[in-house]
Amino acid sequence: MVLVSPLTNATRIGVIGLGYVGLPLALEFGKNQPTIGYDINPVRISELRQQIDQTREIKPADFQDSPHILFSDQAADLASCTVFIVTVPTPIDKYKCPDLTALLAASRLVGTYLKTGDVVIYESTVYPGCTEEDCVPALEQSSGLRYNVDFFCGYSPERINPGDKKRTLTTILKITSGSTPAAAQFVDQLYGSVIKAGTYPAPSIKVAEAAKAIENAQRDVNISFVNELALIFDRLNIDTMDVLEAAGTKWNFLKFRPGLVGGHCISVDPYYLAHKAESVGYHPQVILSGRRVNDDMPIYVANKLVKAMIRAGSPISGANVLLLGITFKENCPDVRNTKVADIYHELTGFGINVTVYDPWAIADEVAHEHRITLANSPQGVYDGIVLAVAHDEFLELDIPSLRRHATTVVYDLKSVLDRSLVSMRI
Repeated sequence: MVLVSPLTNATRIGVIGLGYVGLPLALEFGKNQPTIGYDINPVRISELRQQIDQTREIKPADFQDSPHILFSDQAADLASCTVFIVTVPTPIDKYKCPDLTALLAASRLVGTYLKTGDVVIYESTVYPGCTEEDCVPALEQSSGLRYNVDFFCGYSPERINPGDKKRTLTTILKITSGSTPAAAQFVDQLYGSVIKAGTYPAPSIKVAEAAKAIENAQRDVNISFVNELALIFDRLNIDTMDVLEAAGTKWNFLKFRPGLVGGHCISVDPYYLAHKAESVGYHPQVILSGRRVNDDMPIYVANKLVKAMIRAGSPISGANVLLLGITFKENCPDVRNTKVADIYHELTGFGINVTVYDPWAIADEVAHEHRITLANSPQGVYDGIVLAVAHDEFLELDIPSLRRHATTVVYDLKSVLDRSLVSMRI
């Protein structure tokens, strides 16, 4: 089967899913290639047509640089596409197992419009083998076509870092792979046409899938190590950041910081890798032990705050606490799987009145995802203040004016405030 050159007018690209990953990708291809940006959310499509991006990743001028893009919530618009790139979420369920609902639904949808010679590329994070073992059968069943005979697949894991204005899509090296040598070359050339940093052709789809999984699992394990150090040093009455700064003077010390591990990648991907490992009879210990440490950090933070407030003489039931930040990282509106929500619910379980202020978060998303109502601004004074996310705006806050009394506990989880203002750090 001869594949269409990725740089000819015959190539029409369809990007399925226009979130943090899909939108920048669709816009980049839309600069030079006919591109359909498809999403099932009509509100999202309406906003994008007005050059509004609620994720704050894309500026209005960026839309104007992509004259060949069409945003649509009508699946039929994908019918003319020859390349389909799937960038839908791959979360975990309440049992911490992979949830492929959106991925398989997208695969069945693509299969409806799949034609002989077409290529389907997946960017969603999955476990090794998922593309060919789970997605391909859905494509075949929906299309009636044969894999690697009538259509081909590729996998190119996303490496988008939400909120990062320096390491953007085109400046990050892209791993590529394909289901046949010709498909692999096609996928590599396709991404090579837009990725300035270059590409790295992996020897197989499964290798590319595994590479993505371990990128985030490695970070998760390293963060869990420093989080465990924080638990130890708390009992020894030692400031963890002081220890890490001292140890960091050695040239080969890895400078990870303790904290909350949320978001759609680092706190999720290790479970995908663990799931696949267990399916072949291996029960990972390091990966899952690291996950347990990181998952337990919100409870540790909430209990440490409550104990400090008790020592300061504050009543707990009916106390007022201010949580600064709800997103999973600084200067970014992404609230997916944020662990700050766990702190909120733990504190309210003590009968504490918790105010959450975050100038970056979208209030409707926070209410829908986490059952939390955001405050428009800090209101009044508080018995406890927790800086949970290091938004730039928080560095300008007048912290002393928010304290109810001199013994108000100020807990800096990010170690960014002046130490004279804080009672304790993580």
